[in-house]
Amino acid sequence: MAKKRPQTKAGKQQLDDGEIPVVGAREPCPCGSGRRYKACHGRAAAQAVAELVQRPFEGLAGECDWVALRELVPAATVELTLKDGLPEGVPSVTLATVLPMAWPALRRDDGSVLLALQNDTSSGDLSRDLADTLQRALEADPGSPVAARRVPAEGPRLQDLLDADAPFAPVVHSGFEFWVPDAENATAEVSASLERANDAALPTVLLSGVDAAYWCETPEKNHLRWVMPHPEERLLDALARLHAAGASSLGEGTRLVGSFRAHGLMVPVWDLPSSMGAEECEKPAVAFAERLTTALASDAPLTAEERRARGGLTNRQVTLS
Repeated sequence: MAKKRPQTKAGKQQLDDGEIPVVGAREPCPCGSGRRYKACHGRAAAQAVAELVQRPFEGLAGECDWVALRELVPAATVELTLKDGLPEGVPSVTLATVLPMAWPALRRDDGSVLLALQNDTSSGDLSRDLADTLQRALEADPGSPVAARRVPAEGPRLQDLLDADAPFAPVVHSGFEFWVPDAENATAEVSASLERANDAALPTVLLSGVDAAYWCETPEKNHLRWVMPHPEERLLDALARLHAAGASSLGEGTRLVGSFRAHGLMVPVWDLPSSMGAEECEKPAVAFAERLTTALASDAPLTAEERRARGGLTNRQVTLS
């Protein structure tokens, strides 16, 4: 019969839960218990980090555009406003869809900060991951990128750092030249990354007449992808009402083909003829928004035809996140 191991006595004073830093899984827990971190406070930390936040951008200005820039738009930037103002030596903070070499963030030579939105993250809370990267970028040496890392479960979120009353105004670019102030003098590595990114980017335009609707061009046909803030069940009912009434299209040759589900919001998608550019989408999109507002206000039970339309729309949903 095996002998029981004597329990290891703590070699130092134990810390309060709020004081315990994140360490390697197999390292001794900093609380002083004598156990490995993964078997002690690391267990609760791992569970907190893994918990998925369904709407990470909820409460931020422009939540729908945050979702679009994260999942749909190749090249775009947004000037961010911090709650406490810019630190000394940081002239600006700019959100970017992606950065060269998939850097999470970059502190430029002039001290300005670029924060990438489309990188893989380490936890279930995208807002917390981005906030951690932003904080480290603000403190990084000018001229250096910020590496990815495992984020503490108790760290701040974007909602804690950004001014919720400041406008969120995306600027969509045709390419990624915004990466470097002087593209002609960029390093060979950055130039190669820039060329690859530009080749892969689909032409995309943000409509001006409605919120968070993005036209894009593909080799086969064009599309309109529109991120909407309405509760999913109510939006599906409204779209079903319009679809059953023959009022869900954006004009001749267009068709509501389904929707994405991304970060807790729905993104209806329309197929458009290749001849229909972004400008031609503006008036039909405004007219559709008016029809949708009316449909959203209805509390009448769905008819049999509307229920069939709803079932078809539900079956054509694709979850992105």
